[in-house]
Amino acid sequence: MTNLRDVVEYAHTLWPLSGAENWDAPGLVSGSLESPVKRILLAVDAVAETVEQAVEVQADLLITHHPLLMRGVTSVNEELYKGSLIAQLIRGNVALLAAHTNADVVENGVSDVIAQSLGLIDTAPIEPGVIPGTGIGRVGNLPEVTTLGTLARALADLLPNTAGGVKVSGEFTAAISRVALCGGAGDSLLATDAVRGADVYITSDLRHHPAQEAREQALISGGPALIDVSHWASEWLWLDTAAAQLQKQFPDIDVEVSDLRTDPWDFLVVQ
Repeated sequence: MTNLRDVVEYAHTLWPLSGAENWDAPGLVSGSLESPVKRILLAVDAVAETVEQAVEVQADLLITHHPLLMRGVTSVNEELYKGSLIAQLIRGNVALLAAHTNADVVENGVSDVIAQSLGLIDTAPIEPGVIPGTGIGRVGNLPEVTTLGTLARALADLLPNTAGGVKVSGEFTAAISRVALCGGAGDSLLATDAVRGADVYITSDLRHHPAQEAREQALISGGPALIDVSHWASEWLWLDTAAAQLQKQFPDIDVEVSDLRTDPWDFLVVQ
């Protein structure tokens, strides 16, 4: 029977820990490596809803993109939400594994899946990693020139619905051929040559000043239009690919993807 050690070892071949950023904390968060695994649930976040779902469906392992314990932990007091979640997982016999920036940079990782879903060709990382073909973000070409508005609409149709929707900075009819993107928070890449040389940059969590400065600079020396999408939605697309990889390796395990929306925003008031 497949045990947790088998799954963790394979997960680390798909998403090597060596690919993680030095501030990150991916890997096994809780669970006994000798425990049998018959069912896996994948989600972007370990939050109350997904932990409850994992326990309810009798999953033996919850794999999330975002680590629950990112920084030093001094307490697992159940009156604090992280302590409460860890306790629920332990009582429910559900192990917890995170694959974060180590799953962002690989082939068929978070950004790669978005690029594939948009049909980009001749793709390359925005910032290449040590291993060829890996790295943060992706940049590539559309098979045919489109407009910014049409691309934004296609992206909205591709991603799961969220309250924030898809925000765009740029002319609706602007011609788009070369696309740079980064699943999750990506305003740190705005000044890179790959992003500056694209017609549009798609990412999440664009803050006011970095976005404004990028657009103002584009008026002088050129630069991309911007598309800002939900952090959760941009990373949720990857879960199906990850599930398929795990299912192929472990056909005896039931692998499921959570359809719960864990984006933190519930509704939008349009002015």
